[in-house]
Amino acid sequence: MDEDMFSLDPIEWDKPYTEDEPSTEDEYDSSTEDEYESSTEDKPSNEPSTEDKPSNEPSTEDKPSNEPSTEDKPSNEPSTEDKPYTEDESSPEDESSPEDESSPEDESSPEDEPSTEDEYDSSTEDEPYIDRLDFYQESTGLLEAVQTGTGQLNGIPVAIGIMDFQFLGGSMGSVVGEKITRLIEYATNQLLPLIIVCASGGARMQEGSLSLMQMAKISSALYNYQINQKLLYVAILTSPTTGGVTASFGMLGDIIIAEPKAYLAFAGKRVIEQTLNKEVPEGSQSAEVFFEKGLLDAIVSRDSLKDFLSELFEFHGCFPWIENEN
Repeated sequence: MDEDMFSLDPIEWDKPYTEDEPSTEDEYDSSTEDEYESSTEDKPSNEPSTEDKPSNEPSTEDKPSNEPSTEDKPSNEPSTEDKPYTEDESSPEDESSPEDESSPEDESSPEDEPSTEDEYDSSTEDEPYIDRLDFYQESTGLLEAVQTGTGQLNGIPVAIGIMDFQFLGGSMGSVVGEKITRLIEYATNQLLPLIIVCASGGARMQEGSLSLMQMAKISSALYNYQINQKLLYVAILTSPTTGGVTASFGMLGDIIIAEPKAYLAFAGKRVIEQTLNKEVPEGSQSAEVFFEKGLLDAIVSRDSLKDFLSELFEFHGCFPWIENEN
């Protein structure tokens, strides 16, 4: 690149200025010789100077004497040739300058695009928690990550809670914990069998320790429901069920059912590998492995789940309501 730059020396397009410079250099050399001769011969030195019409030049010898200072400057300029050269490139040769400018702009433009994407991702993560709740409420039509209520399963009255993974990954916050706790308490008072369908990434980190407290609150309500009242609680684990849900009411059911090939874990595969620096075998956190280890009671597909649950409740003495014809 330096050779190309020197080939585009401003001397090529600034011809009048370049013609003067070598002439001045030659004149300067002759003047220096004339000065040396003038120091030895006074008049003869002036005669040849008048013959060559450098009569004005000796008169201006002091001026060129300043010129050598300017020549000293260009002598210093070669060290700084890049600076005037870049100035000359930008001023006369605008074609090269926009090309050079356009190329970094083009390079910067694609670099800016991923940067905006990164900014967008980071902005979504850094959104206020309240704004994220509003967004998911509008997009899913749900108020929280769990829906609770009562109904009938083939005529058998049940209390049921269903978690939705689309709402903030089904994470368990204070509202989710309160709704599930009130559902359990209502089922305890009404002596209803309980079904909770789990689909969650765990405790909601935005609420800190408040979300972790829901694990103990729900577990204590289940203790009263299962131990004191001797009622039936069925936990259905769908994919994924992880974190604080698995560590609390997800694995506290009297009967624990999972869907085929459901992802079940407490800590995810990536977290385990980063923490222990060990590879987690593929499929080791599936419902089939949990069933082989005795952590599940059954693996039931969704299409046959209704009949399986109704038979299960009838087997445990939960019968349909019989309406009086009178």
